[in-house]
Amino acid sequence: VPQVQPRTEELSELYRELSQHPGLSTACLGPDLTTQYGGKYCSLYTEWSQRDLARTENIKFCRQYLIFHDGASIVYSGPAGTCSEIKDELLSRESPSGMLKAVLRKISGKEKEKEKEKQFSEVWDQNRKVKSIDLTALDKHGSIYDDDQFGCLAWSHSETHLLYVAEKKRPKAESFFQSKAPELGTSDEDMGHLKKEDAPVKGKQFVYHEDWGETLSTRSVPVLCVLDIEGTSISVLEGIPEYLSPGQAFWSPEDTGVVFVGWWHDPFRLGLRHCTNRRSALFYVDLTGGRCELLSEDTRAVWSPRLSPDGCRIVYLENSVLGPHQQCSHLRMYDWYTKHTSTVLEAVPRQAWGAFPGIYCGALPGMCWAADSRRILLDTAQRSQQDVFVVDTATGTATSLTADSPKGSWSVLTIDRDLLVARFSTPSCPPMLKVAVLPAPGRETETQWICLQDTPPVPGISWGIRTLQPPPEQEHPQYRGLDFDAILMRPSEGPTAQKPPLVVMPHGGPHSVFTAGWMLYPAALCRVGFAVLLVNYRGSLGFGQDSVASLPGNVGTQDVHDVQLCVERVLQEETLDASRVALVGGSHGGFLACHLIGQFPDTYHVCVVRNPVVNIASMVATTDIPDWCLTETGLPYKPDALPDPAQWTEMLNKSPIRYVDRVRAPVLLMLGEDDRRVPPKQGLEYYHALKARGVPTQLLWYPGNNHALAGVEAEADGFMNMALWLLKHLQ
Repeated sequence: VPQVQPRTEELSELYRELSQHPGLSTACLGPDLTTQYGGKYCSLYTEWSQRDLARTENIKFCRQYLIFHDGASIVYSGPAGTCSEIKDELLSRESPSGMLKAVLRKISGKEKEKEKEKQFSEVWDQNRKVKSIDLTALDKHGSIYDDDQFGCLAWSHSETHLLYVAEKKRPKAESFFQSKAPELGTSDEDMGHLKKEDAPVKGKQFVYHEDWGETLSTRSVPVLCVLDIEGTSISVLEGIPEYLSPGQAFWSPEDTGVVFVGWWHDPFRLGLRHCTNRRSALFYVDLTGGRCELLSEDTRAVWSPRLSPDGCRIVYLENSVLGPHQQCSHLRMYDWYTKHTSTVLEAVPRQAWGAFPGIYCGALPGMCWAADSRRILLDTAQRSQQDVFVVDTATGTATSLTADSPKGSWSVLTIDRDLLVARFSTPSCPPMLKVAVLPAPGRETETQWICLQDTPPVPGISWGIRTLQPPPEQEHPQYRGLDFDAILMRPSEGPTAQKPPLVVMPHGGPHSVFTAGWMLYPAALCRVGFAVLLVNYRGSLGFGQDSVASLPGNVGTQDVHDVQLCVERVLQEETLDASRVALVGGSHGGFLACHLIGQFPDTYHVCVVRNPVVNIASMVATTDIPDWCLTETGLPYKPDALPDPAQWTEMLNKSPIRYVDRVRAPVLLMLGEDDRRVPPKQGLEYYHALKARGVPTQLLWYPGNNHALAGVEAEADGFMNMALWLLKHLQ
């Protein structure tokens, strides 16, 4: 049997090569211009991210393109100039006219003077920077939110004001015993006239402030801020109830007020990242009277509100509160003038080819409306692919714009004046930039995609999608007939191409999905010489709400059996080396990997897990998402519930720690020190259990990394150690 034995230097060089493929994050179309011959063209500004291994950081860079079009088709398109790095930008946004650009920027303080980081607002026109405002000096709020959960940067329609979200200004705190001499030249009378809000509060420096959990640990009390560009002043909007945390805000028509999403944070904050099931609603706050008005139901979870170009309608996504963190969402629409709310698209129980699969996206594109203010564009998982759809909000019909295009993962970046910009990738092809003109209603299937940034496929990787049906004894009694998918990647060249060893990768979540797009780790493992099996077990997104609903209460059995069925099937039907099978998984994928090496010890020969869930019973009291532990175990969640022995027993019985006595495969654990979602004590618990039983194990501990282990250094080191561990134990 051919052995996979590249040297460490070859592995690191392979990773260096593949990790240099940039990711495409945002796109913005400039205003239409007319040539002297009457032709129309516009600029396309794009932002990309790339790993810089030498600097151990992700860098951002921009690249511009020109698009010549006649309104119905693209005549010519191509790049304009070279790339340039973007430094220290928090957020940026073009104005509605396209003539101005706002940038929120952070500037590191000077070390010698021990200055703190400063935040600035800048306004640029087409020739120069016309405004630079020191927001830190104005001292109206704390740090600006640049995340995609709360954060926003919105121009008023008049282009005179900017709207953004920041942390509420917190009073300075000092010790009960703090004594401070007045500054030179400051009299007692001056000290007495200090602003009340600037006076330090004694004994409050150790008060605990709740935050919003994983990746949002610096987010506690967000406030909406309005910057008057000409007057160089900031107003923190009043009138928002104290029980709400506002975000995702934009200006209402006529700039009379602000529309925002408000999340309830009583009785306490739960983790919000990747949790589209938190109680929230759409609100409007009036700028003059400070009146706050509810625009949607207040018993649901809503996000991603988007205002139509004519200012008449707002579409947004909606889920039920609690239950699975990710679900098949509803698309709702609020009419600004009639105050009527309608449902455009319902949740879809079962996916069927040729029909709309349902909405499973984390957010709508920032610009999603067609010029007619009737149709919107979105992308969503459709089983193991991701496709772009146009939705007619008047009729509720959805049409695929990528059905006749190459299969893979499509994402909408922006649409403006019916010019559509998208990203496309496959498991063997890194992201590329595509543009099209949205056809007239009824002709959307005629969409012609043009490639602006052609990325050649990575050689040596072939892939395909296979569908599996569980045997009758493993059917869900309430949701019979569900099937699931797996993406199989194989090396198409090299010494192991004929009969490669197999790496099995179940995804995390559990309610997420592998779509057939570019993924660094699987591609790199394939180039090393492994076949990689990416399993979308029942409970994954993109297969209908019934599939999502089938898993809670059945974790540790249904999902485990789906993965095992898939592995046994591909080992029977493909030329793979059944004597060399490995497991790699993170989060719930790590939960499944630890289950599989315990429940099926004869199948798997080595295992690598990243921040795995090991013991649900011990996780429930330490995670930022305790509701997840109960929901996925099949139990109801109540914030005021006390520990219950029967519930703990149920959680323990569904956990992989229960099968640790049967584990024989060597296990490599990778843990993020700052993980709030699956705290590293989960992995440590498994590590100690394995060590006590004499199972070969190694633990990698990554400071400064959270649940995703996405720091450039941790990600690179993690790949190298993973590949070497697999190679060592699959000889």
